[in-house]
Amino acid sequence: MVAQRLATATEASRNGIAYRCVDANGGNWPRRPCVSTSGHLEPRTTLADTLYQILGRRRAAPLPERKPSWLKVRAPGGPNYSRLKHLMRELDLHTVCEEAHCPNVGECWEHGTATFMVLGDVCTRNCAYCAVAHGRPPRYDIEEPGRVAQAIAEMQLRHAVITSVDRDDLPDFGAYIFAETIRQIHEQVPGCSVEVLVPDFQGNEASIRTVLDARPEIYNHNTETVPRLYKRCRPGGRYERVMGIFRYVKSYAPDIPTKTGIILGMGETIEEVLVTMRDLRKVDVDILTLGQYLRPSADHIPLDRYVTPEEFALLRQEGLAMGFRHVESGPLVRSSYHAWEQVQAANLVIP
Repeated sequence: MVAQRLATATEASRNGIAYRCVDANGGNWPRRPCVSTSGHLEPRTTLADTLYQILGRRRAAPLPERKPSWLKVRAPGGPNYSRLKHLMRELDLHTVCEEAHCPNVGECWEHGTATFMVLGDVCTRNCAYCAVAHGRPPRYDIEEPGRVAQAIAEMQLRHAVITSVDRDDLPDFGAYIFAETIRQIHEQVPGCSVEVLVPDFQGNEASIRTVLDARPEIYNHNTETVPRLYKRCRPGGRYERVMGIFRYVKSYAPDIPTKTGIILGMGETIEEVLVTMRDLRKVDVDILTLGQYLRPSADHIPLDRYVTPEEFALLRQEGLAMGFRHVESGPLVRSSYHAWEQVQAANLVIP
């Protein structure tokens, strides 16, 4: 029933076709003008609409001129925000909060949390949705792991999230720096758990083992989108590679929880999202995050639609029913948003 209502809500909220669904109690849901009989969706179609459906596409409704109210956040500021910004500059560190233009940077930094980005701020790939700079990266800083651990110690974090740009230019794709950062944090900040949000390392199992041998508390790699959109949105990635990575992680280190994230609003259908979620459960992913795509600039892939909070809530229900230990789902959710709370909600045992 949840999946059926979710599909109904999504179709009604994003298509140029109007729908109405009569639920089990006889009520209309969602509230859209249309025709309905026997509780089934009956679209008002035109020839153009039929062609869109035959081609497997969806006609998106015109986007509102302004962002919906649920996407409005306070501008960054406050004493903790200023303190953390100064600390990052003082230690010459990067955060994905800044580089990826995260909408939650004000909230997270004011609460004394941040996601550290190692291996520089220039990525070797050019994903169509990402705000991080791309090009030829400079040489990496061998001292960076120690400075990250120092910052975490000063921030007195209980749970640290470490991510990076893609470094396809390096023989190990940056795995050593991840492993050394994990070791430095465990050594300098006893009791602080470490979550790594790693690139795909081109599926290289030796690089994956390098990171896992350092014993991170959570191994995270983002799926990002549905298979059909990979070529357009994530040309350097491969959907099958992502599934293979999680399969290998669980075979090599079954005790380390795995996590992934999907961005919504880039042109995927709701059924494609559900199929992707099922695929992730088949490879035993533990934690799932779902969030809204926000176009960084006119040079990035256009926004297809705004997913409503109600749809995110229904997706969360569906994910929990599939067996994910925790699903963080909402318009402003990002992979590391409320990361420590995600660990607690999933009842993961973190030493």
